[in-house]
Amino acid sequence: MKTKTYFKKYKNNLCQIGNNIISYETHIATIKGNILKAEKWEIERNFKGVNEVISSSPTTTKHINYVASELNLKLKY
Repeated sequence: MKTKTYFKKYKNNLCQIGNNIISYETHIATIKGNILKAEKWEIERNFKGVNEVISSSPTTTKHINYVASELNLKLKY
């Protein structure tokens, strides 16, 4: 079983499991050597009574940039 490591700034909703970066419950990035590779993702949500599918968000972008900075990784989209 891989260890779940939480990041200080976003400890309630951002963690690393092995080489995978998880935001809330979504795999958003993968560490490969000294590179952080942003993954394509989609979630379905209900926003103000409307069901929608999203594949990007300001929070996810913030989380990816934070992890790259904290772990001194080069970011690749």
